[in-house]
Amino acid sequence: MSDIPLVEGVETAVFTVPTDAPEADGTLSWDSTTLVLATVCCGHLAGLGYTYAPAATARIVDTLLADVVTGQPVLDVPHSNEAMHRAVRNAGLPGVAAQAIAAVDIALWDLKARLLDLPLIRLLGAACRDVPVYGSGGFTTYDDAQLERQLRGWVEEEGIPRVKIKIGESWGRRENRDRQRVSRARAVIGDQAELFVDANGGYNAKQAVRVGRALADEGVTWFEEPVSSDHLTTLATIRDHVPQEVTAGEYGYILPYFEHMLAAGAVDCLQADVTRCGGITVWLRAAALAQARGIDISGHCAPHAHAHAAAAVPNLRHLEWFHDHVRIERLLFDGVLSPHGGSITPASHGAPGLGLTLNAKRARAYRVA
Repeated sequence: MSDIPLVEGVETAVFTVPTDAPEADGTLSWDSTTLVLATVCCGHLAGLGYTYAPAATARIVDTLLADVVTGQPVLDVPHSNEAMHRAVRNAGLPGVAAQAIAAVDIALWDLKARLLDLPLIRLLGAACRDVPVYGSGGFTTYDDAQLERQLRGWVEEEGIPRVKIKIGESWGRRENRDRQRVSRARAVIGDQAELFVDANGGYNAKQAVRVGRALADEGVTWFEEPVSSDHLTTLATIRDHVPQEVTAGEYGYILPYFEHMLAAGAVDCLQADVTRCGGITVWLRAAALAQARGIDISGHCAPHAHAHAAAAVPNLRHLEWFHDHVRIERLLFDGVLSPHGGSITPASHGAPGLGLTLNAKRARAYRVA
């Protein structure tokens, strides 16, 4: 009889949490956010992983992925990741299938670390002790008072020295308000904090160049998705014509996408989302692709899913401390980290794996499946 620990089962749960106010960026509005949780079991241990995705993502885990990883060695996470990628071939990998794989992959890494009784960063090996974060929100639906409260909360109360707001409102049709909101943000945070903007692909190319040059006067240094990240040559052209660093990559669901983006010279800093790109396994590979080209990587949203992997790469720039996901992770999980001073420290609690446990009592009210 083998003494190799095997995955014994995979379970899913879905939670939908309303926003605390109406929210929108340049191209989308929403009033709730859904988290799909995957739990992978081995004996008395369970690893958790999650993604922010439609509830249908759980169905993909249940029907296409659970049987693939059940019975596989817990320690061989890359093997299971590859098997999951093959299993969704005919379902279509980019999109919710990749997000389903991500949730299970994160859970497998969490389980492996728990089995070894190690914080995940000790298993992966640290490249840095602390992970810098930036406050992210500043939704286009906020009035001046809401924006000011959020910015002051990050900069003055939590000591985060870098923040990001949304622009490109209404697909770029409110350019004057975009500029006014950026000016307001700079006035609130002062001259010492860094100011980033995210257009979520809301501008056209010439408009993005015009806006980027105008925002240089406000000291904006990070211009995220000035146009759609589907258009890599256009991103590269804008990168050559604005003073800010041009960034994108959050919609990378497969590793070749990141290679295409880097080869096109489309970004100054690569963004990748561990809950979308196929999990920690693939996120680490994306970081290596970027490092090979002398490019930093930034983790997109879902800060507690990223924290340990982010600390394991030498070319980490920072991690997005996204308002919605921070709220949800603080609500659903125990063991969350503090960003006080502008960084988080994975393994600061000493707990194994990601250091998170589901708070079933708090989570119960938001469970939808």
